[in-house]
Amino acid sequence: MAIVSRGFHGRRQPSEHRLPPGQYEVRDFPVLSAGPTPRISRDTWEFTIVTETGARHSWSWPQLMALPAEEPLVDLHCVTKWSKFATPWRGVSMDTLLGDVETEADYALVHSYGGYTTNLPVADLLDGQAWIAYGYDGEDLAPEHGGPARLLVPHLYLWKSAKWVRGIQLLLQDEPGFWESAGYHDYGDPWREQRYQGD
Repeated sequence: MAIVSRGFHGRRQPSEHRLPPGQYEVRDFPVLSAGPTPRISRDTWEFTIVTETGARHSWSWPQLMALPAEEPLVDLHCVTKWSKFATPWRGVSMDTLLGDVETEADYALVHSYGGYTTNLPVADLLDGQAWIAYGYDGEDLAPEHGGPARLLVPHLYLWKSAKWVRGIQLLLQDEPGFWESAGYHDYGDPWREQRYQGD
């Protein structure tokens, strides 16, 4: 049983206590992408979780909208060293999406429309740590920020929060994604400055 209720973040800390080492605060929301911005219609959008046994669990846009929504207010930390505080999102918790998925997998490989991939432990998708986000600051999520929907995993560097998400492959062994294959850290904890392999 949790000692602290989900959504409780304690007293707001001064900015300097919320800024990981090597980061600086921004007020705007920089747009960084590994390639062109995909334009995905909500009519054709689909999100699929595939387990290590090949079992598929899929949601269309209307099915995603029918699930309980949460509104996390989180800090973001980009590997390029900017941080943005108190960003307001709307989306579906990964706890909800993984709730009926039977798996023994310890790892996840996230897939995006456009071909981008990133890896992370399944444990980092659970316990109120991750969402499929489709709204930002009271509006639909803009394509340049990953709309119609992106993965949001704010406790890791932002490249782990894959834009234009289309699915998650559950794996028994870790498999590097796009940036990880190019030398970025497999985990990406901003508080430990895990930017590159060996950090």
